[in-house]
Amino acid sequence: MEEKIILLDDEGNEIEMFIVEETRINNVNYILVTEDDSEEAEAYIFKDVSDDKDEDAIYEPVEDEEEISYIGKIFSELLEDTDFV
Repeated sequence: MEEKIILLDDEGNEIEMFIVEETRINNVNYILVTEDDSEEAEAYIFKDVSDDKDEDAIYEPVEDEEEISYIGKIFSELLEDTDFV
């Protein structure tokens, strides 16, 4: 887990996150990120909501429980040796 990404919170503050895994499902890019690279760090799922005219990817947290469950299972399969709570 080496790649870092800078996300902005609702107030415009920069938050550095580590990308654990990424995948593409139904033409949507998803990333699994943590705030630090420890094994006890909480993981968050974000999806790319940018369009063709955006220069950079725009990520928003996945908030729909069904989507979180579905995408979480996929990330769990991709990272079989990692536990998700």
